[in-house]
Amino acid sequence: MIITIGGLAGSGTSTTSRILSEKTGIPVVSAGDIFRQMAQERGMGILEFSKFAEGNIKIDQEIDHRQAELARQADDLIVEGRLSAYFVDADLKVWCTAPLDVRTERISQRENKTTSQAREEIITRERSEAQRYLEIHNIDTKNMDVYDIVINTHAFKADSVAQIILKITEVIECQQ
Repeated sequence: MIITIGGLAGSGTSTTSRILSEKTGIPVVSAGDIFRQMAQERGMGILEFSKFAEGNIKIDQEIDHRQAELARQADDLIVEGRLSAYFVDADLKVWCTAPLDVRTERISQRENKTTSQAREEIITRERSEAQRYLEIHNIDTKNMDVYDIVINTHAFKADSVAQIILKITEVIECQQ
């Protein structure tokens, strides 16, 4: 089964993907990891690389290409990334969301930053990404039509979010 899990920074996509992978044994491919790896390869921080990517369409295309190709070659894969649902032929497409203040607190704790710094970085990054995605792919990041389910991860513990997705995959398998 191919599953995409997308969401904004701090919405729990990485945690959900990891827990789901542990429960199912299905490997995870992360667009965020690919993006961070590409930034590191160029000796840039995430915000600097995000700005650099605004003027370089090839960055986004490379991330999309790498994920789509890995999914095409796999029988079972969890593909985690904001645009994964648009480029990966998946059996289930999930979007995770959470309020900005919740996401800010998560990132602040995870990255040892002040909440004001984390919030500012989230807002800057989301504006940058929304602009790039619209310009490069004509994708409006606020449009949820491509997703099969949208989950507010603030309403559930991370393990419960993974359980919800797991139950949905069981329903999908029964219908096939």
